[in-house]
Amino acid sequence: MQASFTVREQLASKPLPSDAIGTTKAVTGKITIHPDGTFVADQSKISVDLTSLKTDQPKRDNYIKQNTLHVDQYPTATFVPTEAKGLPSPIPESGPLKFQLAGDLTVHGVTKPVTWDVNSTINGKDIKGTATTNLKFEDFGMTPPKVAIVLSVVDNIKLDLNFHFSPAA
Repeated sequence: MQASFTVREQLASKPLPSDAIGTTKAVTGKITIHPDGTFVADQSKISVDLTSLKTDQPKRDNYIKQNTLHVDQYPTATFVPTEAKGLPSPIPESGPLKFQLAGDLTVHGVTKPVTWDVNSTINGKDIKGTATTNLKFEDFGMTPPKVAIVLSVVDNIKLDLNFHFSPAA
């Protein structure tokens, strides 16, 4: 699995806005679904190690980790699914599958309900895909980065989770 964030920024050194993209493969967890599409609550949780996030600029990484995410105090983000909207029951054995995954996201010590748009493909018991959601810094008690070389930061964080789930052995 891989988690990533995308934030639009305008740097003083660049003539046009660009996207700051951070990624990590330090993603763990599982989602356990009953045949009717409901979740096994105590067996469904995804965790992301925020201390391992990296962008293309180590100075940005350090600033975000220390001054925005405060990873010393809040080293992980977690998502606990509560509902799959539009997930057919029974779940098909193969083919493309689009649905929304609602649940509780905890970042920076704040838990809020979020909904992810999921685009996936099922092949037997394997499911691969991407889940995407958007949030604001303030929703989770964070302040957008403010440093001299950053002219502006759009208050919209796009989160992506690339996943591959398969049955537990």
